[in-house]
Amino acid sequence: MSEIVLMSDPKVTAVPVAECGERLVDVRAGGSLLIDARKQDPADAFAYLREGVLERLLKAQTTLPQDVRLLFVEGCRPPSLQQKYFEEYTSRLRAIHPEWSPGQIHSAASRYVSPPEIAPHSAGAAVDLTLADVSGRELDLGTRMNADPEESKGACYTHAANISQEARANRKLLGSVLEAAGLVNYPTEWWHWSFGDRYWALLTGEAVACYGPKEIAPLG
Repeated sequence: MSEIVLMSDPKVTAVPVAECGERLVDVRAGGSLLIDARKQDPADAFAYLREGVLERLLKAQTTLPQDVRLLFVEGCRPPSLQQKYFEEYTSRLRAIHPEWSPGQIHSAASRYVSPPEIAPHSAGAAVDLTLADVSGRELDLGTRMNADPEESKGACYTHAANISQEARANRKLLGSVLEAAGLVNYPTEWWHWSFGDRYWALLTGEAVACYGPKEIAPLG
């Protein structure tokens, strides 16, 4: 897995952002995607994405077999929540690996939670999703969504060898339709795909990212 560029890599941070001002949209509005609310947050941000990302998801949906659907789980994540997730995971890694340096902890944490300063979710540029049948039953993709590397023994990595043939085929199907629609995958998380963020720009050779951090006001 040494060839994987992690979110903590300085090459990712070095990509400049030229915010395009595109709006965040509620993915529930059109009714075209299956929505799972397991990651719903107090600001209800989870259901929002940049308009361009949603357009690409809807395009990908149309290219799936008729009995398979995209199951949307999380889009935008407030920076404060991203910070909380990152701190929780780094604390866990420090407890497991007290011999690791701060740099090692930071790098290892970024396999599973993006450093807050560059997080694609906080830009509304990333989506966590899986495949389901038309009734919403999740297909086998090898691990539960959001399984960390320790829990899954690395099976959360997109191209992990320790998964079944069925799971591998489903990951290949998910990847083929999303890549064709213009999204890129974070290879340590089979469920994480993005467009327009710094990681996307680095992988596709774009000079700048077009989406920067976005906040959504709490409901009230």
